Amino acid sequence: MTIREPSVTDLPEVIDNVATWQAEGQPVQVHPGDLGWYQRFGAAALASALRVWVLDDEIVAVGFLDESELIRMAVSPAQAYDAPLAEAIVIDLSGALSDLLPPGKGIVEARFGPALRNTLAEAGWTTDEPWTQLRRELSDPIPPVPLRIDVVTPDRVEDRIDVEAAAFPGSSLTLERWAAMADGYAYRQARCLVGYTETGDAAGATTVWSAGRGRPGLIEPLGVDAAYRGRGFGVAMAQATASTLRAMGASSVTVATPSSNTAAVATYRAAGMDSLGEVTDFRRP
Repeated sequence: MTIREPSVTDLPEVIDNVATWQAEGQPVQVHPGDLGWYQRFGAAALASALRVWVLDDEIVAVGFLDESELIRMAVSPAQAYDAPLAEAIVIDLSGALSDLLPPGKGIVEARFGPALRNTLAEAGWTTDEPWTQLRRELSDPIPPVPLRIDVVTPDRVEDRIDVEAAAFPGSSLTLERWAAMADGYAYRQARCLVGYTETGDAAGATTVWSAGRGRPGLIEPLGVDAAYRGRGFGVAMAQATASTLRAMGASSVTVATPSSNTAAVATYRAAGMDSLGEVTDFRRP
């Protein structure tokens, strides 16, 4: 078992592995869309934010350093109950990655993989912030969306950037970063959408990510301009993601949001998504 930091040229292999690990009936774990969204900071930044665990030349787990002192894990379903792998990962989290995950601050998101979750708990990692996971089956009918929905193209990015900034103060998305994201390997199976009101105003925006036909898709992120909130546009945008992902061949649309963000949970529920329950991250003792 070895842990390594991939190179830029390794990114397609890592993303393809994470894509094949997405399956219906299991908790929402790190998705190709999470990696694709991060690539707005560039391919080199994404590669440096990843760690892969390799067994017999096969990638069996991926760690994604999404924020300072936070690593989000994806585990191959074939190794979900692999205790030796789980023990090796936990040793690395407290050893090789100890500078990134210091005691008392380091957070691990491990939503899938019973062996890893059990080993973290046995090693004294405690529960952290609860998240609500939501999902909508795409074989069900999707109501018409009361907004004009446009797919963003390279020559029409400004509205996508503007809505992101209006929805999320301090947004990191710029024209240059959108181009870096759109140039990424994961974005080949993604779409940016902008929703317009009857008067032609850009009110909502989102990016949806497919993991391939017959696999769960992901919303990352979705926002509504603060000036247009309270008018049902968030629900409409969430419904638009379902329609788009179904057209792309996804089996479902999924999203995870902090349980404390009750407005977001309510919006997704109103858009026809079912709660899969809460799951907590792990904090290093």
